Amino acid sequence: MADVLSPSQRRYCMSRIRGKDTKPEWIVRKGLFALGFRYRLHVRSLPGCPDLVFPRNRAVIFVHGCLWHRHECKLFRWPKTNARFWREKLTRNSRNDARNIAKLRSAGWRVLVVWECRLRRQRNPNNAHLIIKIAQWTSSGETSASI
Repeated sequence: MADVLSPSQRRYCMSRIRGKDTKPEWIVRKGLFALGFRYRLHVRSLPGCPDLVFPRNRAVIFVHGCLWHRHECKLFRWPKTNARFWREKLTRNSRNDARNIAKLRSAGWRVLVVWECRLRRQRNPNNAHLIIKIAQWTSSGETSASI
């Protein structure tokens, strides 16, 4: 009874959804590391547990999936099944994101949100142009941005 789901059903289980080390996050991490940036990962003591933390620059980066964080792009569509549950969950996620960003900003942290669709949209497989924009933001004094 432990494994009653077929392989095709298992593919869609919520337990298989990862919150850390996602492909978009890896693209950003590898690109910044190659440019010489060093960072800490998933610092739980900070609100929202940012994906990348640059303590020296007092900067954090969140790499958000368009579905889970309700980005208004073509990758986001409201799920059709169990619509009420998903509407509540995704609305709660966006509210938590806004609250966590506000807490970080009031604590003196600079916040950058990188959206999954921007990483997919780039033609270059290593997203060099986007990584350079992220690196420039990290070194700048800009308090918050979204890419």
